[in-house]
Amino acid sequence: MDIVRYRRDGEVAVIEMDDGKRNALSPTMLRGLHDAFERAAREGAPVVLTGRGDIFSAGFDLKVMRSGGLDALRMLRLGFTLPARIATHPRPVVAACSGHVLAMGLFAALSCDHVVGARGDFKVAANEVAIGITMPRVAVALLEHRLTPAAFQRAVTLSHFFSADEALEAGVFDSLAEPADVLARALEVARASTALDMRAHAASKRRIRRGLLRRLRRGVPLDLADAALLGLRAVVRR
Repeated sequence: MDIVRYRRDGEVAVIEMDDGKRNALSPTMLRGLHDAFERAAREGAPVVLTGRGDIFSAGFDLKVMRSGGLDALRMLRLGFTLPARIATHPRPVVAACSGHVLAMGLFAALSCDHVVGARGDFKVAANEVAIGITMPRVAVALLEHRLTPAAFQRAVTLSHFFSADEALEAGVFDSLAEPADVLARALEVARASTALDMRAHAASKRRIRRGLLRRLRRGVPLDLADAALLGLRAVVRR
């Protein structure tokens, strides 16, 4: 089974994550996402990024992280570099979050141009502190870029779990829909975006995200160095 599927819905590229479980961002999943965004860029397509059922993504694969070693560091590199790839995609990117959105899954969503969330009892959180991880610099940059100041503080220091309405107010989500309608809403937003002047869209996106991208690119080697120095086993509670 392909855990990252790529298909076209008219002018829109749909990138779907589905590992049959919690959509853990494993090395295989992350390589698939990088390849899918590269393909969408070649095709000049706006993107809808979505998960499966009631889960967008629960974040990094903790089994790989706890094992330590080069595999874990490679996974972190793929994950920490994904937001910059999404944020610089030359066409609009819409996240369709029809359920739980956690940790690195949240950071991937926050890299998009528009995030559609689901109404319901779903977990939306950057829960690194709760599981014993100092918040990575890459994650801090994305959270600070998108969230209101008060929500940013709660998200980082308290691993606050946001309800759907709280996430909308905080800046995590741009719009809400019923779970069954999230993908359709995201496709609607992506299709409407095709009326934009894409040259102006890409140039404007680069301009307003220049500071964010600088922080992301500087943060990756520092976050990887932290992980290597501390030892991944030591920073993730079993």
